Amino acid sequence: MLGVVAGALFAALFVRLYDLQLVRHREFSLLAERNRIRIVRTPAARGLILDRRGRPLVETVPSFEAVVVPEDASDLKATAGRLEKLLGTDTVLQKIAEAQKQGRAPFNPVVVARQLSWKQVVALETHQLDLPGVSLSVAPGRHYLYGPLGAHLLGYVGQVTRGELAQLARYRSGDQIGRFGLEQSFESQLRGRAGGREIEVDAVGRRLRLLREVPSQPGLSLVLTIDLDLEQVADGALGERAGALVAIDPNNGDLLAFVSHPSFDPNVFRAGVSAATWRQLSADPGHPLEDRAIQGTYPPGSTFKLVMAIAGLEEHAITPHTPFVCTGGLWYGNREYRCWRKQGHGRITLHRALVESCDVFFYEVGQRLGIDRIAHWAHALGLGRKSGIALAPESSGIIPSRRWKMRRFNERWYPAETLSVAIGQGYVSVTPLQMAELAAEIANGGVRYRPRFVKAVEQVGGQPVRRFEPVVEAQVGASAATLEELRAAMCDVVNGPGGTGHSAQISGVTVCGKTGTAQVVKEKQGERVAENAQPLKHRDHAWFVAFAPREHPTVAVAVVVEHGGHGGSAAGPVVKAFLEKFFALYPPPGKPAPVRTAQSAAPAQDN
Repeated sequence: MLGVVAGALFAALFVRLYDLQLVRHREFSLLAERNRIRIVRTPAARGLILDRRGRPLVETVPSFEAVVVPEDASDLKATAGRLEKLLGTDTVLQKIAEAQKQGRAPFNPVVVARQLSWKQVVALETHQLDLPGVSLSVAPGRHYLYGPLGAHLLGYVGQVTRGELAQLARYRSGDQIGRFGLEQSFESQLRGRAGGREIEVDAVGRRLRLLREVPSQPGLSLVLTIDLDLEQVADGALGERAGALVAIDPNNGDLLAFVSHPSFDPNVFRAGVSAATWRQLSADPGHPLEDRAIQGTYPPGSTFKLVMAIAGLEEHAITPHTPFVCTGGLWYGNREYRCWRKQGHGRITLHRALVESCDVFFYEVGQRLGIDRIAHWAHALGLGRKSGIALAPESSGIIPSRRWKMRRFNERWYPAETLSVAIGQGYVSVTPLQMAELAAEIANGGVRYRPRFVKAVEQVGGQPVRRFEPVVEAQVGASAATLEELRAAMCDVVNGPGGTGHSAQISGVTVCGKTGTAQVVKEKQGERVAENAQPLKHRDHAWFVAFAPREHPTVAVAVVVEHGGHGGSAAGPVVKAFLEKFFALYPPPGKPAPVRTAQSAAPAQDN
């Protein structure tokens, strides 16, 4: 009996040894090898972002990270607790759990803290023996050199989500991905290709030696059309006020400056933005995350009179010499539609109506045109539609028509509503980018370019990979005579007697522009409220659109200052500061042409 029992035990032991050493030999060998040799993925450095002169705006710098391999920690909870005390955080176990939900493979490290300070690095190194499974890693981190400057154009990066991992084969948990601006639009060019290292570790996961390495390939660099100096001047000229400035080269559609206020610092997103920081940014009444240059929509005010002039001339509703009489207002039905100048402008034709921004003149033009013909020319000039810029999301704004109102409100269009539209009020809304394009189209003879902000894609050493050529979106269809009429009037807005834009004059260059004051709160009939007597949120928006020089224009610019008041006094000095810097950097070709002045010598006013 004892022999039988002993034989059975040895037989069972033999079967078990046979199973372990022969049948499952490969499985256990791989497990043992993985416990000794690890494949560590090395993420690629994102490409640089440079201004038009090759100066870096965004770069990638080394960043220390704390990583945990849970399988190497005999008591994960205790290890996490000690690590949290050293780092001053309480999210280690939470991040490990999130990685497990995202399908983390065994022995893959989990990044539990990014952008470690030198004090934290020293603390982890000093207590390495008390932290089994914990190690330091050096990874590429995004650094925005000028903080909030240009943040809405540049964008920011964040960690890839679980949902994105299911769709993006080349990404792994903890990878960075573009979330906004050109970081998002040009993600495939900036990202690069990850590499890997084969390392030998001890029983608690500490690295012993490097066995083999496949280097990562850094992402491609982007060369922008933006000029850093111009961006800084535009940002400083806006100051602390909310608003936007967009400057374009009218000869090719290049964005020269792109500023939105208030802004935010994209560096706060590098290590993963905290819930508290995100709530603070989201709840900020100034809406710093909104890109006002392409997402902010505003009534254009008197800058819309440029559209009205083109529509009136092209539809033969008026000629340059068609007169109207402004007595300070126009009665329509039982309501008076007032001009900004209480005493009126008297007998007036198109040139002076643009220079002095007479409302009554354009009420009359609006009645002759009708809303649908106004809408046709506004759309032809690029208003009420997206520009095609490679940034998202972009607002289209609103250009109303009879069909639009029926579709939107299921109501017919009333002729009195056309009067409000004629001076850029009512349902009309536009973006600063669209208004910069409008100024560029008038300047260049009627060509609408797709806005371009990336000139080229380059390898790390500067070898070009791709160059982006200008793209013509449309010819606006206005005649050369019509556009010349507007250029002459815009010139006198800034330089002629009675012009509303004298604040944008600069020495040695003839600036052409148009002011606008966009009403935010509708005044009651027969009531005029002083601007400084209203709450800030009820004050008018200030507009200024311009191009320069008069002959052979090289820059077009649009500025909106939210609740800034009158266009000439609030937005005009911003344009002046920007153009002075622009022509200091890029002197105008030849001598500016003589200024054509208006016949009237009426005093200059803002509108």
